[in-house]
Amino acid sequence: MTLNFLLLGLPGGSEWILIFLAVVLLFGGKKIPELMRGIGKGIREFNDAKNSVKKEIEEGMNEKSEEKK
Repeated sequence: MTLNFLLLGLPGGSEWILIFLAVVLLFGGKKIPELMRGIGKGIREFNDAKNSVKKEIEEGMNEKSEEKK
């Protein structure tokens, strides 16, 4: 029941076309590549930060296990 409720909220094919047209009208054809580059850069920075935190946690766990030995 919950899954059906979630699926009803997702846009369909024609709605995606309308969303795309609204984005083109708002940002213009020349701004879309710049917008996508910005989104890509943000995702890349997020992944770098996530990997950095993960690495620090793993190093801390390794130090803790070496102290016990």
